[in-house]
Amino acid sequence: MASVTIQAVKKNFGDVPILHGVDIDIRDGSFTVLVGPSGCGKSTLLRMIAGLEEINSGEIRIGDKRVNDLPPKERDIAMVFQNYALYPHMTVRENMAFSLALAKQDKATIEGKVARAAEILALGALLDRYPRQLSGGQRQRVAMGRAIVRDPQVFLFDEPLSNLDAKLRVAMRSEIKELHQRLKTTSIYVTHDQIEAMTMGDKIVVMRDGWIEQTGSPLDLYDQPANQFVAGFIGSPAMNFLPGTLRRRGDTAQVELADGTQLDAPPRAAGTDGQPVIFGTRPEHLTLTDAGGISAHVVVMEPTGMDTFVACRHEGVDFSAVFRERHDFAPGSTIHLLPDLHRAHLFDAASGKRLAA
Repeated sequence: MASVTIQAVKKNFGDVPILHGVDIDIRDGSFTVLVGPSGCGKSTLLRMIAGLEEINSGEIRIGDKRVNDLPPKERDIAMVFQNYALYPHMTVRENMAFSLALAKQDKATIEGKVARAAEILALGALLDRYPRQLSGGQRQRVAMGRAIVRDPQVFLFDEPLSNLDAKLRVAMRSEIKELHQRLKTTSIYVTHDQIEAMTMGDKIVVMRDGWIEQTGSPLDLYDQPANQFVAGFIGSPAMNFLPGTLRRRGDTAQVELADGTQLDAPPRAAGTDGQPVIFGTRPEHLTLTDAGGISAHVVVMEPTGMDTFVACRHEGVDFSAVFRERHDFAPGSTIHLLPDLHRAHLFDAASGKRLAA
């Protein structure tokens, strides 16, 4: 196992900058998730760690070794791709053993490593099948087995679950997390799915347009987002954002919404009187009230059994509420919602930064 250090790494494709000086420290044995929308540079960064893309400037270290100029085979990493990348003419056993055979390891060692990986991934009964005879989840497990047999210092996962259906994705998330807990190998995982990031990562790196927006534990990012982008990207359903103006009168602070509604500002929120702000509250942090709060016109009701999801609109702004209780609101009706101020946030309307004292 080894740590991974990324220092001031930049990448251009021609004259187009893709990464703008990325710094990340990934500790030995951790599970770090790079998450962000398509085109933010996360897969490019992963490929640079693997040695599949050149670095324009900066440094990448695996353990204490600078790997900028090392070919992929000398970096002691193993990569699991989105499309499995299995050889169709080889059995599961042969796919898993292929890299070891190329390295000219002896037959007994190869058989032992393949057997161990097959046991870890419950592939023992499938070793003589071909990829075409496997389900999507089984193929992904074979791809992971091929990585495990190499016993690398670092596992790299490039959106490995995006080709699977929703139910299988949930199951495979658990399998990959359990695998990491057993092997304790440093892992770097790329996804655009923030649910995968939240449930799998020890550490999450949120990226946008080649920049790092915030790094931290899943709950740190959820509870203390650095800016409006992170607040809206992390969490499902997404955080609600209502534009308003901050009003300070002595020791009190309120947010005045477009229709004149006055909401108390979150405790410890910074900002100056008259400043345009965005009031942020998560759907699950809203409660029903008979009057006051935020008046919301019900647009759509989505009962899930466990929760009731309500899509609402306030002065042309769409937002949502989630209740543990069961409700039956008529579309077009008006409900009143109170935000939990201790879990709400204020953001500067111009920069998007969270206003925290």
